[in-house]
Amino acid sequence: MSHSLRVAILGAWHVHARDYARALLAHPDVEVVGLWDEDADRAGQLAEQLGIEVAATRDELLGRADLEGVVVTTATRDHDEVIAAALDAGKHVFTEKLLSPTVAGCETLIRLADQHERVLTVSLPRLALGCVTALRQVLEEGVLGTVVTSRVRLAHGGALTGQLPDWFYDPDEALGGALTDLGAHPACITQLILGDEFETVKATYAHVTGRAVEDSAVVTVATAGGAIGVIETGFATPSGPLSFEVHGTQGSLFYGTYPGGGDPGSAGPDGDATGGAPVPRMFLRTADGWSGIEIPENGPAPLQQWAEAIRRGQPTTENLARARALTALVVAANDSAR
Repeated sequence: MSHSLRVAILGAWHVHARDYARALLAHPDVEVVGLWDEDADRAGQLAEQLGIEVAATRDELLGRADLEGVVVTTATRDHDEVIAAALDAGKHVFTEKLLSPTVAGCETLIRLADQHERVLTVSLPRLALGCVTALRQVLEEGVLGTVVTSRVRLAHGGALTGQLPDWFYDPDEALGGALTDLGAHPACITQLILGDEFETVKATYAHVTGRAVEDSAVVTVATAGGAIGVIETGFATPSGPLSFEVHGTQGSLFYGTYPGGGDPGSAGPDGDATGGAPVPRMFLRTADGWSGIEIPENGPAPLQQWAEAIRRGQPTTENLARARALTALVVAANDSAR
């Protein structure tokens, strides 16, 4: 591809719609040609912030011959319809998670992308982090032995601070709360650790702030081999940066914000004696004792991966496999909570 990639934004519903649009606008090889949302006021507000045109209808935007790709940030409820329409119109698609509300919907959209030879990519950014790259390497080297348990946590205080729009808590539009949205990230990492197939999935949801969808969630999963995983997430804590633990028969791996640079076994909860701020670190504990793990640089963000895949003419196969598995886990967790 020798020209700029021409992209449109389909939906101003998701909180990351503005972030994606700004990232695309800042890219030297991408041109953002328009925006559509079913709510004209919502579309107008975002378009004004970004300085881009608003299309009167979705079909008008998808009918543009010069449009090559779309970023789908509609309500999760509408993903099947909107993504299918974009693929049928011959457009590449980047979308917020979940890819579809159902596993069958994921499979239909993946087949449709293959049929039209279009690149379909789901935003799963935590999988590109350097700490997750280091985690993969440790797992591949087998130094932990047989994995017995894992725990992955990611949370924030969006429900306490008003950072999330009201429609994010609408069970009809969002199809779920903290687990469906933010919990997708620790869920993906848990699947990276334990695999995609679980014998049991048990979820407990809470409504601390009284919203119609959960603002706090814990999900436990178990594999046929007996490994147990714990997934924790929420919208109702002042702090909750990504952290994880993986324990095996021969060792344990820890990643998190440990004060003062010490290992997890010696770090106190409030920082070290000099008042040093916690910093993200990774440690390995084996029979030989504690050792630090170097964390590499983050890889390309999913939006960059999508654009590069379009230029190469190659599908993002692993991404789509993980997106399908994620939907299966989230659906099982939501069913369990009900």
